[in-house]
Amino acid sequence: MADMDAFIGRLNPDMCVVTAAAHGERAGCLVGFASQCSIHPLRFVVWLSKANHTYRVARSARYLAVHLLTAEQRALAELFGANTGDRTDKFAHVRRREDYGGAVVLEDAAAWFVGSVELRADAGDHVGHVLDPVAWGEREGADGGPLLRLDDARGIAPGHPVD
Repeated sequence: MADMDAFIGRLNPDMCVVTAAAHGERAGCLVGFASQCSIHPLRFVVWLSKANHTYRVARSARYLAVHLLTAEQRALAELFGANTGDRTDKFAHVRRREDYGGAVVLEDAAAWFVGSVELRADAGDHVGHVLDPVAWGEREGADGGPLLRLDDARGIAPGHPVD
């Protein structure tokens, strides 16, 4: 396992915030496991921890919103990464709007998309949500600066329990 830890330790993926809304409840979390997973048709997958409040809401959500943050948006990453929706209304602290299918879009994110959940794949302690993009955009005046990456988010202690 040490060799695999060395491999994983070299990765520095983009971080994103995923939001979900279902049955009158909304949730959002900082995610480091996300990627385009198909070209034709275009698909994107986000992996949510089963320990996370967002996962519990996303299980029944038809749409999820995925938000890119810039490296300068660490405070927003901390809000969604270091707090759990079980105790904190993260959305009370951000500009947001309801978008396609009732998805919650963070207005200060550099870029975002809403995806229809096409498949959920259980892979252990995380569940992958394969999304078909249905709406997207970017913040007006977003400068296209470097995205927030794992190295930028190190030190943000997860708001949900970690095994």
